[in-house]
Amino acid sequence: MRTGVRLGVDVGKARIGVARTDPSGMIATPVETVPRAASGSADVDAILGHVSELDALEVVVGLPLSLSGGDTASTGDARDFAAAIAARCPVPVRLVDERLSTVSAQTALRASGRKGKRQRSVIDQVAAVIIVQHALELERSSGLPPGHLVSAPVVDDGAGDRPDTDERR
Repeated sequence: MRTGVRLGVDVGKARIGVARTDPSGMIATPVETVPRAASGSADVDAILGHVSELDALEVVVGLPLSLSGGDTASTGDARDFAAAIAARCPVPVRLVDERLSTVSAQTALRASGRKGKRQRSVIDQVAAVIIVQHALELERSSGLPPGHLVSAPVVDDGAGDRPDTDERR
C-alpha cells in the first residue's frame, strides 16, 4: 500500500466535509467543513489549500450512488466538483463509491450523543472520514488504487490542430 496523507471529500449542496488520513494510511480524522461556494472557486481553493498544506498523496471524493449503483440527483454534482479539483490539483483525484456514508455518519454521531442540529456542524466531516477510510480498505484488499481516476478536463485554447500560419497580414 502506498504511504502518504490522503484527503477525503464529501460533497454536499451546502457544505463539503474534509477529512485526512495519517501518513501511514491507517486512520482518518476530520479536518473541516467548507461552505459550498455559490459562485467562484473558494470551495475548490480550500480543498487545494489542504492538499498543499498536508502534502497529500491524493484526493478521494465520494461518489453518491443509489443502492442499486445508479446515479442519484447528487452524482453529477460530485463528478463536476471532482473535475474542478482535478483541473487544478497536482495530485490524483479519485471518485469512490460513498453509498450510505452519510447514513453511517449520522448513526455514529447519534451513538456518540450528538443529535439533530448539533450534528450539522460535523456530519459532513464524519462522512468524509468514512469515505477515505473506505478507500483505504479498498486499496488494502485489492492492492490497487481505489475508485476511478478523475481526468482533468481538456481546455480548448482555440489553437486546435491548425498549422501555425499567420493569415492576418
